[in-house]
Amino acid sequence: MPQTKVQLIDLSHTVEAGMITYKGLPAPIICDFLSREASRALYAEGTEFHIGKIEMVANTGTYIDSPFHRFADGIDLAALPLASLVNLDAVVVRVAAVGRAIDAHHFHALDLKTKAVLVHTDWSRHWRTDQYFEGHPYLTEDAALYLRDQAAALVGIDSYNIDDIRDGRRPVHTTLLGAQIPIVEHMTNLDQLPDHGLRFHAAPVKVKNFGTFPVRAYAVVE
Repeated sequence: MPQTKVQLIDLSHTVEAGMITYKGLPAPIICDFLSREASRALYAEGTEFHIGKIEMVANTGTYIDSPFHRFADGIDLAALPLASLVNLDAVVVRVAAVGRAIDAHHFHALDLKTKAVLVHTDWSRHWRTDQYFEGHPYLTEDAALYLRDQAAALVGIDSYNIDDIRDGRRPVHTTLLGAQIPIVEHMTNLDQLPDHGLRFHAAPVKVKNFGTFPVRAYAVVE
């Protein structure tokens, strides 16, 4: 039988030295711990290695939030089940033309149970510009409650924050992470995905007592 051609679509921003992900948080510092030149003294002639060093806050690039990010007693990155992060049936919700506040009715016609819900706002087009930090689209509290009640497995968005940053309660983080639904923020390339018929993957490094970490998020489309 003929094999089905599988397409892999990268949904992550590249992490680069000096890159600001979230206004007020420091950019990553990427440098050598052991340069190739220095390593030559440690190995046989013609053999060299590079060991890099990176200093960054957890909220860098495209990242995932675990419940520990919001709740002191929530599960951390190391405790997140792989089943909540990879090989998830996914649905893409197109809201690029609806304004800033994305409320529950945008999700009402969809089957969300056990799915990764990827919210396509098209805000990623502003990545690495000043516009990215101002006036971003976000989910409303009623949207988060609906996603929770419909048993979504994970929620991702290609915007600056899934919450309205003017609301210090952070109701979307509170609702979703309180229900152990991971959140992926600062996604990109959601315009390249079909609305249905894809699998989503976003596994972070398995770090104990840590709530957030960058991911190489991607979709598998057949």
